Amino acid sequence: MLKSCQYCGRIHKQGEECKLKPKPKRKYYKKKLTEENKEIQRFRWSKQWQHKREYIKKRDNYMCVACLLGLRNTAKRLNTVGLSVHHIIPIVVDFDKRLDDDNLITLCSLHHRMADNGEIEADVLIKAIT
Repeated sequence: MLKSCQYCGRIHKQGEECKLKPKPKRKYYKKKLTEENKEIQRFRWSKQWQHKREYIKKRDNYMCVACLLGLRNTAKRLNTVGLSVHHIIPIVVDFDKRLDDDNLITLCSLHHRMADNGEIEADVLIKAIT
């Protein structure tokens, strides 16, 4: 069966690839998961984490705690947009603290990224929730 080509305008056999067809720009590699990473991934999808995450957001009144305190790059103090729950001590470092209320804080996407990159120190975040 023949098919017209959208890249060169000629007719090719079906299944034959045109030489003018652009090559994909990125190659995606599947990251190999270690046993520890698999356990963390399972935890992040668990009902236990979903319930805890909702509890922490409710505890923090569905607002970014860093914005309330006026930490770096705060645009508005009462920020309720793009919220997520951040592990102050990462799960990879201490898996046992993954559900501790003292290790969890509600942050907006900007402050969450800053906390992950180390731009906001863990001590500041710990003091903010105590």
